[in-house]
Amino acid sequence: MKSEFKYLIALFSFLIANYNQSESNAKEGLNKFFEKPIKKNSLDTSKYLNEKFRLDTLFNQLYKKNVFNANVLIAKGNDIIYKKSFGMGNIEKGVTLSDSSIFQLASVSKVITSIGILMLYEQEKLNLDAQVSDILPEFPYKKMTIEHLLCHRSGLPNYTYFCCKYLKDDATDLSNREVLELMAKYQPTPYFNEGKRFNYSNTNYIILALIIENISGLSYDTYLHQKLFEPLGMRHTQTIKKLDLSNMNLTCGYSNSFKQIENDRFDGVIGDKGIFTTTHDLLLLSKALYQNKLLSAKTQALAYTPHSKEKKMSNYGLGWRMKNISNENKEVYHNGWWHGYKTSFHRRLKDSLTIIILSNKLNNSVYATHKIYEAIDGINHSDKSSEVEMKAEY
Repeated sequence: MKSEFKYLIALFSFLIANYNQSESNAKEGLNKFFEKPIKKNSLDTSKYLNEKFRLDTLFNQLYKKNVFNANVLIAKGNDIIYKKSFGMGNIEKGVTLSDSSIFQLASVSKVITSIGILMLYEQEKLNLDAQVSDILPEFPYKKMTIEHLLCHRSGLPNYTYFCCKYLKDDATDLSNREVLELMAKYQPTPYFNEGKRFNYSNTNYIILALIIENISGLSYDTYLHQKLFEPLGMRHTQTIKKLDLSNMNLTCGYSNSFKQIENDRFDGVIGDKGIFTTTHDLLLLSKALYQNKLLSAKTQALAYTPHSKEKKMSNYGLGWRMKNISNENKEVYHNGWWHGYKTSFHRRLKDSLTIIILSNKLNNSVYATHKIYEAIDGINHSDKSSEVEMKAEY
């Protein structure tokens, strides 16, 4: 009884402090942005009180240590457990983060590219074992298949490396098609024969975006808008090709010291990155997957199947990383990292859990998701492989 009373007192104090802090921060101007404004948690429900308390404690600790500037949204099925905004969206304009803030997804975009390919697969418009050169005749590697690209077993070198080798320093505004033309002209040597082993390469997913265009007859961004974003109500989601740069909700990417990171010639290359969205829109995508609205359960099971036997602790499927691959706590996820943006999109299949963290500042805390699972479950998880994953390629 005493412990319950102490808990209620602590919870009441937390709610009062959180309200006061939010009200105070709402009045702060740009000249005090380093005091890290926090937007009030907009949820008002008696459900998941324990989980919310533990999550808010975790994120406030990270925020006060100046290692967290992000939007968070966590849900189970249709229930939003926790959502909150921490910090600045655009320092130069004095705009704080809010539910409406739009972030570059970085490599979380690969999940969406994979879904686009698998939708065409379900419509029997392509086969996963089809050779890429049968769809893109100029593609110089004749034995590589769509599946090799999806699961990063192609051996292709990263385009950001070989493009720098073949292009002049003043070359700007590359496109997917131009990268493919460079590959056809110079035929950069693959790291190994296709299928031999796993090697994460962004090149795989820019080629997949071109395959979507070839098969669908639509541009990559038009295809996504018509087939995914519009049907799901993802009204704030767009590729960089269609981005409204005047939108005040569009965030800027920053270094750890809040120095704005500018775009470069690789920003126009999409499929591996280049999709901008909000936490709410990304939740709509996750829910549609749980409800089998985009892809059948059978196709999703294929996407969530490990495709690299040599990887023991974690694995990669078709557009998804995964952990706990042999037990009921299986997680499918993807992280991202590009030009100041660090992103994390996790889904635990057994309870339709979705964890979304979108950050526009280079803080590695975005990837320490084992702490979030601990806060949700109320137990100490021994598996801390999320911290290992944050050192992986994106």
